[in-house]
Amino acid sequence: MSDEQRREAGCPSGTMTILFLARHYTYFRNFDGAIRLLAARGHRVHLAVDRDDNREFVERLAAETPGVTFGLTPQVPATRRRRLSEGLRFSLDFLRYEDARYADASKIRQRAAERTPALAAWARDRWGVGEAVTRVAEVERAIEPSPRVREFIASQAPDLVVLTPLIELGSPQLDYLRAARALGIRTALAVWSWDHLTSKALIRVRPDRVLVWNETQRREAVELHGLAPEAVVVTGAQCFDQWFDRQPALARDVFCGRVGLPDDRAFVLYVCSSLFKGSPPEPGFVRQWIRSLREHADARLREVPIVVRPHPQRLAEWDGIDLAAEFPGVHVFGSAPLDPGTRADYFDSMYHAAAVVGLNTSALIESAIVDRPVYTVLLPEFRENQEGTLHFQYLLRVGEGFLHTSRSLDEHAWQLLAGLTGTTSRRNTPFVEAFVRPHGLTAPATPRFVEAVEAVAAARPGLPEVVTARGRLQAVGLALMMDTAWGRRWLGDPRQAREAVDKAAVQADRARRYAEKYREQRTTLWRRRWARVVAAAKTAVLRVAPGLSSRGPSLP
Repeated sequence: MSDEQRREAGCPSGTMTILFLARHYTYFRNFDGAIRLLAARGHRVHLAVDRDDNREFVERLAAETPGVTFGLTPQVPATRRRRLSEGLRFSLDFLRYEDARYADASKIRQRAAERTPALAAWARDRWGVGEAVTRVAEVERAIEPSPRVREFIASQAPDLVVLTPLIELGSPQLDYLRAARALGIRTALAVWSWDHLTSKALIRVRPDRVLVWNETQRREAVELHGLAPEAVVVTGAQCFDQWFDRQPALARDVFCGRVGLPDDRAFVLYVCSSLFKGSPPEPGFVRQWIRSLREHADARLREVPIVVRPHPQRLAEWDGIDLAAEFPGVHVFGSAPLDPGTRADYFDSMYHAAAVVGLNTSALIESAIVDRPVYTVLLPEFRENQEGTLHFQYLLRVGEGFLHTSRSLDEHAWQLLAGLTGTTSRRNTPFVEAFVRPHGLTAPATPRFVEAVEAVAAARPGLPEVVTARGRLQAVGLALMMDTAWGRRWLGDPRQAREAVDKAAVQADRARRYAEKYREQRTTLWRRRWARVVAAAKTAVLRVAPGLSSRGPSLP
């Protein structure tokens, strides 16, 4: 969008003030290059988050980029209406996964159900999914955002509000989207990751534009979320631009020396995943995987050097585990790629690897961009994380797929050997071009993303949602009942109810153990007292009858 077009759209001097909202600062790492380019074009960008964590990244970004600022959104009190709104949103998200397309996605369905008030299941059983969604949504729309949210957006005076990820289960960001629309401010959703449109919540409040990576996500936005096709813009995956046309920071021999690898042999990189809660711990599988290679019939696999990269969000699983001590030739290396140094380490580990192995992580896509053969094992214990999700299928089907799959560790080992010896035939390019850079392998996504953001300034702002009188009345009534016994049972957060039950169980167990200990102490005390009585009686008898010896008749 040219300066003239921006001026015609109402942006002063052809520039914009952009309020970019996220749940926490780490989300902005996928938009690093785009934020820098927006600022370079003269726009002011304010990054606002709900949680103040991992701020080192944005501190560095703001220090290096004039025009970029950051801060916290206002704290919104947990009023009855706010708690009711959250419960209704969880209910709508739960009802989404009643769709037949998620019949096999048991973990996703379970994750939504764990946070859902009992009223949602009752409404589903009474009216059916479609009518239940209509009725719950009618009430949820009637609950206005906190005045603090509206005041915050007005104080920033933005020309545009961009949100990410927006579609978390029960997302509080819907309040900001609604408030912006009520103020007549244009809005956009920047899709954060490859799985968000299939594994999170529905886009129930529609932004003016939704910026997606590729035609696959565009189809998801239209078919799964009901968006108008013209409201969805395909930009490419701007977060992956940094891995194209990049050279390693360290030569191979230097990198190998740093990690502890022999520089004259090919090595395998294992990239860990952020698995669903309740999945088997990945370190156990990694051990099993390494052991299968170390016991293989082919010496090249028995002796292949291995680098394991733990997932930054699951580091606690690796506490106390020393793979290097357990398996010769295995090294643990890498951390979250949030700064130039850690990003260089990450890229170098992929670039110098002969093959990459993982379960289900975006690192598989990044390894395809670096054009390394990529492998996975489809085992029953990880089915929910792989074939039990819709987005995993894209690795197998888009552009004819790039992921080498197997159903056993033995089959996987032979596939991996083919990759190490350079005899694999599958190509990564068709997938990368279709999924990551749909406008061409040589066309970076970041400029297109920035142009799409600028173009939102020319869009007509969305109108506020229609709120019915029945919805308002029901919202008031339900809010008044939130703190009653009925409200806690049917509208309350089931996680809190479970925590209360668990707490009560702990207290009951503590009381039981205290009672047992008290009874044991009391019994011991009476036994000691009785022993003293018996001893005193013996002494008295011996004094009265000194001729009796200790071998005489015993006392009763």
